[in-house]
Amino acid sequence: MTIDSLREFGANVDEGLERCMGMEDFYIEMIELGMSDERFELLGKNLEAKDLEEAFETVHALKGVIGNLALGPLYETICELTEHLRGRDEIDYKPLYDKLIEQRDQVKELK
Repeated sequence: MTIDSLREFGANVDEGLERCMGMEDFYIEMIELGMSDERFELLGKNLEAKDLEEAFETVHALKGVIGNLALGPLYETICELTEHLRGRDEIDYKPLYDKLIEQRDQVKELK
């Protein structure tokens, strides 16, 4: 993973680096840690169980992590999920969750 590949993904690298005191290695390390956050899988389990309250708590925590990392496309998907869950909307969450996991996996695979 490089700063350039993160930019190509759509990350606001300048914002992320600012939060990491300009330290590129630290920023990339924080992204790698964020992408391995167990709450991604926990969110899937919450959604599968239709536990919208727990799913909201989980996605809201992820939103903070991803927002701080300035990962734009991933953050947008998390925001959409968060708002649906905040309203306890009775929708099929699977497509949004699948999109979130696909985006997370894209970040994990960046060269």
